[in-house]
Amino acid sequence: MARLLIVDDDNAFRETLAETLEGLDHTVDQAASGAEALERMPRQRYDAVFLDHRMPGMDGLQTLAALQARLPCLPPVMVLTAYASGANTIEAMRLGAFDHLAKPIGRDAVIEVLARALRQEKACPGTARPAAGAEADDEDALVGPSQAMREVHKRIGLAAASAVPVLVLGETGTGKDMVARALHRHSDRADAPFVAINCAAIPPELLESELFGHVRGAFTGATGDRPGCFRAADRGVLLLDEIGDMALPVQAKILRVLQQGEVTPLGSHRTVKVDVRVVAATHHDLAAAVRAGRFREDLYYRLDVLSIRVPPLRERLADIVPLAEHFLRRAAGAAAPKALSSDAAQALLQYRWPGNVRELRNRMERCQALVRHPVIGAADLQGDLAQADPAVDAGGSGADAVAALPPEWFDAELPVAVERLERLMVEQALARAQGNRAEAARRLGIHRQLLYRKLAQYGLE
Repeated sequence: MARLLIVDDDNAFRETLAETLEGLDHTVDQAASGAEALERMPRQRYDAVFLDHRMPGMDGLQTLAALQARLPCLPPVMVLTAYASGANTIEAMRLGAFDHLAKPIGRDAVIEVLARALRQEKACPGTARPAAGAEADDEDALVGPSQAMREVHKRIGLAAASAVPVLVLGETGTGKDMVARALHRHSDRADAPFVAINCAAIPPELLESELFGHVRGAFTGATGDRPGCFRAADRGVLLLDEIGDMALPVQAKILRVLQQGEVTPLGSHRTVKVDVRVVAATHHDLAAAVRAGRFREDLYYRLDVLSIRVPPLRERLADIVPLAEHFLRRAAGAAAPKALSSDAAQALLQYRWPGNVRELRNRMERCQALVRHPVIGAADLQGDLAQADPAVDAGGSGADAVAALPPEWFDAELPVAVERLERLMVEQALARAQGNRAEAARRLGIHRQLLYRKLAQYGLE
């Protein structure tokens, strides 16, 4: 039997939850506000606390921060909210919450989370404090009410409270860079720089200079000193995006920086100390790359201290319509955003989204700009979604793929139709190459730099 505290300004909810917990043979106390909880907890030992997020006066996160500051050892705290968002989930976990739960909460969920909390060894809190700039930025927000995304939010919150390297995994377009930015925004490095570099977009011979810097005369064209990304991100966070495409010699130097905390600019023998938290992101299976000899095993284990997997959009169906509406609002600016009809929403849910969130954003921005009526219907989406329909990419010849497209798709002047077909070919090549840009360029028979220009032209970066 445990002694529990429920903190919630909703009397009916408090009584219902208390009845459930007492039915499990626990002793339950109640507090109607954060201030009352602060008065009770120093005087009474509790084994776990259920704490509402949105309360008048001191809210749940302010109460949690105050409890962390006042009590030498805090019991597991489950934060409850009827207004779940990525930002408050991340911040609750960063502040030391045991879990963050969305109301309404079923009896089975209460039993499960309480059992986990009571099994936990009580640990004294660290130095969690409100992060500067912790408010979510709409442009970087990880939108989505699905359980899969709530788990991502929780992992970000847990990771933000530490300084260890983080490995972010996920398919192209899932928002791995948004995870890195959210982690930075909620950490105690939020006031320091956030620097991102795409390791796949820079040739290996230039990547080393971009990362570690160089001195004047280090190579032809080095007319001045360059600090490099590690020094630019000093005391902050460096995102190494698409690290799975990094050449082995550069991997060895990254490992040295992680182990020794210092960089050596090209052309110099002088080392420079840096304090950088590294977040690495990739769509590759790094464990498989290690087995194939394409990725260093020691670097893999050094990076994979804490990993966050961002699920593809097809695994988070509950997020598709909220994300689509979010992108429509953002694209509308000061104008009225277009609405989605029920048949349009159904069409979005039936599509597999090979380009994930990035593809959904691009298509909603296009609908907001091009659809002339206030409500987007399924007919407004069908031709658009057909451009990257996975069924078209399932196999067969190029002629078969073109024949599978709807006739109205080509109801345009020749330059427009050619542009549409070119975009489709680029998307298909990327899908077949599993996002590997070098391989996609090879399949298309073009130089990699030309592919990069096409990706920028069609908004597929």
